[in-house]
Amino acid sequence: MLHRSRTQLGLFFILLCPANIIGLWWAVGSPLVMDPNSICRKTKRLAGKQAELCQLEPEIVQEVAKGTKLGVRECQYQFRFRRWNCTSHSKYFGKILQQDIRETAFVYAITAAGVSHAITQACSMGELLQCGCELTRSRAPPSPTAGPGTEGTAWEWGGCGDDVQFGYEKSQQFMDAKSKKGKNDIRALIDLHNNEAGRLAVRSYMRTECKCHGLSGSCTLRTCWRKMPHFREVGDRLLERFNGAFKVMGGNDGKTLIPVGDNIKPPDKQDLIYSADSPDFCSANRKTGSLGTRGRVCNSTAMDTSGCDLLCCGRGHRDETVVLEENCLCRFHWCCVVQCRKCSVRQELSLCI
Repeated sequence: MLHRSRTQLGLFFILLCPANIIGLWWAVGSPLVMDPNSICRKTKRLAGKQAELCQLEPEIVQEVAKGTKLGVRECQYQFRFRRWNCTSHSKYFGKILQQDIRETAFVYAITAAGVSHAITQACSMGELLQCGCELTRSRAPPSPTAGPGTEGTAWEWGGCGDDVQFGYEKSQQFMDAKSKKGKNDIRALIDLHNNEAGRLAVRSYMRTECKCHGLSGSCTLRTCWRKMPHFREVGDRLLERFNGAFKVMGGNDGKTLIPVGDNIKPPDKQDLIYSADSPDFCSANRKTGSLGTRGRVCNSTAMDTSGCDLLCCGRGHRDETVVLEENCLCRFHWCCVVQCRKCSVRQELSLCI
């Protein structure tokens, strides 16, 4: 199994690291996330493209941090019903990142996607001077919109399309800066592949939006622009890739990756890849980064990963009644306050034992 060095892991938790993924869990809730100058001061070991971004474009680094938080939140959503739930416990997370498992592949991909998405969105919102709306003069016409009254409608590119290429390139520049392809560096090849898979989950699924113009609701002219997919769609798509991830091994030349198993097609650029099997995450184990599932809420009637049978690893579950407080009887008072009362609600929970 390939491992990162202790120095590399240390940089994970000061937001940047030589292995090129943001220190995800360190970043969440940290005041440095919103202060790119502090981020760059903390990371004196940065070099090359990353150091250049810190010096010349600190506002880009700020969007990188926002994209990391976006990826973290989506990871926690997608894995909320699984044994490994994208925990924010930094000590355990560090152990996950030392392994070449499926979960690590997803973290790399969703983070690279989040950075690309956040930077692109900042461009469209006019928050970055280096970029703006997408240039569409040389782009082919948009596909016809289905529906009555759109046949033969004139069109033009307009609005503010998302400049996804700028976000893609900045994510690539920052996330891939230290994972250089080297001899026998299989881990770097895997990291670079999964970073790219994440970015492509954004760039390859742009959608066209159009608005009709004309008198009395007619559609004599359509103005169209391209928008990124919602990030939840990106997360859903990457979870599908996680479920069908390819196990690989290094080729004899040390520069290629080979799928493990007979008659298996090689993974494409949007597939996730890994080289080691995941632990079962049933019991707490600091060495593997597993917090275990004891005490986790499960669904006693579900047959999927959220069900007590799977989530509790066959240990069984117990039912517990809890009393929660929630807002109720809310009223709007002019102007402009909503006042609510607190009501107690009894809820039945199933907990893994």
